[in-house]
Amino acid sequence: MHKIHLITTLFFLAGTTISSGQSSPRPKDITYPGEVHLKNLRQLTNGGDNAEAYWSFDNRKLVMQSNNPAWGLKCDQIFWWDIARDDIWRDRPHLVSTGLGRTTCSFFLPGDTLILFASTHEGGDDCPPEPDRSEGYVWPIYDSYDIYVADLKGNIVKKLTDRRGYDAEATVSPRGDKIVFTSDRSGDLELWVMNIDGSNPIQITDELGYDGGAFFSPDGSKIVFRASRPRTPEEIEEYKNLLSKGHVKPSNMEIFVCNADGSDLRQVTRLGKANWAPYYHPDGKRILFSSNHHSTRGYQFNIFMINENGTGLKQITFDPTFDAFPMFSWDGKKLVFSSNRNNGGTRDTNVFICDWDEKGRSGKSSKKNRR
Repeated sequence: MHKIHLITTLFFLAGTTISSGQSSPRPKDITYPGEVHLKNLRQLTNGGDNAEAYWSFDNRKLVMQSNNPAWGLKCDQIFWWDIARDDIWRDRPHLVSTGLGRTTCSFFLPGDTLILFASTHEGGDDCPPEPDRSEGYVWPIYDSYDIYVADLKGNIVKKLTDRRGYDAEATVSPRGDKIVFTSDRSGDLELWVMNIDGSNPIQITDELGYDGGAFFSPDGSKIVFRASRPRTPEEIEEYKNLLSKGHVKPSNMEIFVCNADGSDLRQVTRLGKANWAPYYHPDGKRILFSSNHHSTRGYQFNIFMINENGTGLKQITFDPTFDAFPMFSWDGKKLVFSSNRNNGGTRDTNVFICDWDEKGRSGKSSKKNRR
């Protein structure tokens, strides 16, 4: 939800173009000291905002969102491309969404011929309006978002939700049977699970606060997500007031896990500030996530790893500005994420993939910044 477009605005990282038809960046080491788990790091995009890149089940494709004005776009739209091709830089990615309204949170369905995403296009062709910032930085909860399925040519083949209200942030279980998403249909922003065809939606969280950005564990038995939890009377009043206006503040979130049916809900992090974009390690016991808890400036986000029980916190990336949206390939061998590294001093956010070095030996002897 709102991810690269809004989080980068919040922390002064906004950019609005992604390049196409450009030559690949010169091969060089673009890791930072301490990034010992990232091996053979490769930059896939080259300019603008590119984010929420997620793997197909065959580990050959990625789907992402972007708002490239060179393609006539003013809002995030959904694209996919085949990263197994050697000539990936020759053509721009394939457009999946309609090009109208705003989209968010895409994900491949099992079989890799269909893509799930949320869109506001049926609520209007234009970009929905940005919220008034008089109450501080807020995320808009557009009530025109619904969840759709399209084929790789961009033909919408099914609409999975059909109501006036927020339905978005959908991802798919590796078992291929369930979809988890965020909805306000209960009156609060809660997690729901539905069948792969959109039937039988069931609410699985019920505590006051925004629950979103959910992903299943590698075996499909658990769900990890980010959540706000207003506690004081003042926090509760502010949260409810903003939600009534279709807004939510993202600056105080922690990571939670639960079983796929919502049982055994547990808080993983207690770090303060914004902890978000979680994804399970292939072992199903650890979690990668993005956080600014360590930053005195507020806008430096890096990827961390932590055990499910909240122990063993370890920093994985060290870019001085922004790293987020980690996802392991389904075979556990590669990691994709978005970063502001290697952008020539611009505000560009690009997509990177690397081999995951579990033992953390690559780059271990680095003594200086090798950007």
